[in-house]
Amino acid sequence: MHDIVFLFDVDNTLLDNDSVQAELHDYLGKNYGEKARDRYWTIFEDLRSELGYADYLGALERYRVEDLHNPQLLRMANWLVDYPFAERLYPGALDAVAHVGQWGPAVILSDGDAVFQPRKVHRSGLWQAFGDRVLIYIHKEQELDDVERFFPAKRYVLIDDKLRILHAVKTLWGDKVTTVFPRQGHYALDPKLIAEFPAADHTLERINDLTRLGREAFGG
Repeated sequence: MHDIVFLFDVDNTLLDNDSVQAELHDYLGKNYGEKARDRYWTIFEDLRSELGYADYLGALERYRVEDLHNPQLLRMANWLVDYPFAERLYPGALDAVAHVGQWGPAVILSDGDAVFQPRKVHRSGLWQAFGDRVLIYIHKEQELDDVERFFPAKRYVLIDDKLRILHAVKTLWGDKVTTVFPRQGHYALDPKLIAEFPAADHTLERINDLTRLGREAFGG
């Protein structure tokens, strides 16, 4: 039983996933044309609505069925799995993880598929930085019992760029969790989404601002 455990999201919390998507958008347009690019993103969004998480390789599989005899499509998978994700970590992200690690275990708590998301976490260096403490679910806010089973604690701190997730976990865990909202990425900067949910316990302009908070900021 830990006194406190820090739970970190990955995309647009520790890693600039918006920039990765922008690069993928440009890559598809330049190498396969605007029609193929737009069709891929349509499939991607349809699949995200269906599954509840982003599935880049799953969208590619579906697109491949539509254009089965185009061998160039196989290069898209290589681009995705070989992407240098370590270059997309936000400045100071690892410093923030190390800072809170002096008080309790830091754990990745992410949504995603079972192949590409672990690959992203590994290639970014986050898997090693978190000492193999990595949890990836389809809907992480529905898996809090599992989180408590793997990392039992008197108190949790959740750092996530989505107010929806922070609010859902706060509703379930109540005063047992302190929520931290780094305003990074398109979800965190969307005024409609911000207005839809209550403010987090702490709002940061960037993930590195976490290093300015002392232990007392997280309660317990």
